[in-house]
This record gives sequence, structure tokens and C-alpha cells, in this order.
Amino acid sequence: MSNTIAIMGCGWLGFPLAEALLKDGWTVHGSTTSEDKMQSLKEAGITPFLLQLNPDQIKGNIVEFLQGPEVLLINVPPRLRAEDSESYIEKIKVLHSEVKKSGVKKIIFVSSTSVYGDQSGVLDERSNAMPNTESGRHLLASEQLFSQDPGLHTTVIRFGGLIGGDRHPVSHLSGKTDLRNGQHPVNLIHQTDAISLVRIIIEKEYWNAIVNGVAPEHPEKQDYYRSEALKRGLTPPDYQQSAGANEGKLVDCKYFPYKTSVFLTSIFS
Repeated sequence: MSNTIAIMGCGWLGFPLAEALLKDGWTVHGSTTSEDKMQSLKEAGITPFLLQLNPDQIKGNIVEFLQGPEVLLINVPPRLRAEDSESYIEKIKVLHSEVKKSGVKKIIFVSSTSVYGDQSGVLDERSNAMPNTESGRHLLASEQLFSQDPGLHTTVIRFGGLIGGDRHPVSHLSGKTDLRNGQHPVNLIHQTDAISLVRIIIEKEYWNAIVNGVAPEHPEKQDYYRSEALKRGLTPPDYQQSAGANEGKLVDCKYFPYKTSVFLTSIFS
């Protein structure tokens, strides 16, 4: 069995994940779209590849990138701009075609809870995906492209909002007023927990599944973001009082590996 993993997309999540897997004894192929990041990947012990997904081709040595790894983690989110979002599934189709020509059979596809759309109530891995955004629809189609391929063993991770370090949505919410749905639960996961979840999937050989990558704690938005703003010395966001509105979406992860998460610790720190 190979002890090599390929991570397509060594950015905010992929790079520290690669570092963690190196400590676990894996050899890591890591891709970036930025030539400036190639040296930092190499210095970390990652075998670097400059790759760019396009709707008609992949620029860079995708054949060598996929040569040797036992596992491929695809961490390439759709861009927010509509013109990029429209081509996302085509890019993933090109990648799928290259994977089929390689020896890689185990896939981790990083997706998002956005595939559940605006449904209300508690949603778990058995719930139907009902995306209502263009990026959500493209993500779902991309999930299915890999998960419905009988020649591959694909696990899809649908991450909630990723937080950690200097990345937190309260930075964008600070000072905003008249926000809606303050009583809705948050669906977030800390970077450290996200990395641990991926490592456990690989270690336990948990393939052919859907996993919601969301922490088990779901405080209300109005309470949570007020607390987080005050911790950072920011102006708390102000939410409308919307009694009687729908309960919002609570995404449950049946497979979360911890009773106490980093996210929970951060709430009370």
C-alpha cells in the first residue's frame, strides 16, 4: 500500500492539513495555483505542483501529481463570482477524467453544507441535498460525479463555515445592523477540528460516505456573533427581533470525533 497522499488545493485548510499528515508519516503531493507558494510547500516537506484547473484542461503536470498517491483530497471550492461558478463542474469533470486514468482509487471531496440549501430543522448525513445557489448546485453535481463512480471509493465532507486563526465571519459582520435570522443556529467548524476529521477518515478507512464537517455546538447567531465581536474589540452586529420566523438550519454531524471540540472551547474562552 502506498503511503502517499495528494492534496489538490494547499491553501488555508490544505496546507496545515498537509503538515499534519506529514507528521503522521505520509508523503504529500500538494498543489497550488500560485508560483510564489511553491517554495513554501517545498520547505514544509511537501512535494509541490503548480496546477490550474480549467474547463477544458489542467495546466501543469497532473499526471505526475497523481502518480503514486493512494488517496486524493480535492479541496477546490467554487469561486463566488458567477462567471467562475458556472464553469466549476466542467473543471471537476476534467479532473475526474485524469483521476480515472491514474491509479488513485480513494477520494476525499471537500464540499459544503450549502448543498442543503435553505431547509429548516435538523439535517444530518441522511438528509436530502436541496441547493438553492449556483455554487451549491455545482458542488452537488461534483460530489455525485465522484461518489457515483463505481470504480472509486469517495467520501464527501460537507464542511460548515470554517473558522480559525484570523479567519472568522464576525470580521465581516461587525457593525452591521438590521440583520435577519439572529435566532438561527450557527453551523461552523474550527480549522483544527476539520483537519482532525480528515485524518480520522483516512486512518479509519472510512470510504464511500457523506460526512457533515460541522461542530456539535450550535449557538444562536445573535448570541454567538455578539460574543465573538466583543472578544475582538469589535462592534457587535445587530439583528432584527424576528419572533415566529422559521427555526433555521442545524446541520448535525453523526461522525464528529469529539465530545468537546475546539469550537466549543473557543466559545467560552
